[in-house]
Amino acid sequence: MWEELLRALGLVLIIEGILPFLYPGRWRALVQQLASVDNRSLRTAGLISMLAGTVLLMLIGGSPE
Repeated sequence: MWEELLRALGLVLIIEGILPFLYPGRWRALVQQLASVDNRSLRTAGLISMLAGTVLLMLIGGSPE
């Protein structure tokens, strides 16, 4: 279980690092725009993201072999 969790964390870090690596200027502008978004909108986006991830995990199946 811990191995899969660490793999998932590694993939998240890789995916999160793609934009700042490829487009640092655009990424900085995006972060500045996000700073001006209200908390409710950010929470809604976070909830939608979590739900989409949960559905994706459910669709790809049960326990790993």
